[in-house]
Amino acid sequence: HVQLVESGGGLVQPGGSLNLSCAATGKTNVLNCMGWFRQAPGKEREGVAAIDSDGSTSYADSVKGRFTISLDNAKTTLYLQMNSLMPVDTGTYYCQASLGRTFCSEAYFAGRIRPIFGISGRGTQVTVS
Repeated sequence: HVQLVESGGGLVQPGGSLNLSCAATGKTNVLNCMGWFRQAPGKEREGVAAIDSDGSTSYADSVKGRFTISLDNAKTTLYLQMNSLMPVDTGTYYCQASLGRTFCSEAYFAGRIRPIFGISGRGTQVTVS
């Protein structure tokens, strides 16, 4: 049983930075995929970044070069460093964790498959304005 709690959101001006954190508790050692997705009002969930248990990372095209995902060795804290923020980045950001790897796959971020979302937290609001 894994629980996730996101933090670090806030209001930031365009061009600014935020560092989101996701604290994971429980049997995190069994997780194969962790990542971040976001959702804006009236829009579908959008994968932002993911990291597989083998260390490989995937990013949405819209955030490549601006966002960096990382995970501590114990799999207890997931981070998302967000730089050069833009108003289109506004939304609620959720951490997700799963046994399955579809969320971590290039096929998902390339838009070829729909992922099976795992466990997520309550989210943290990011507003760029």
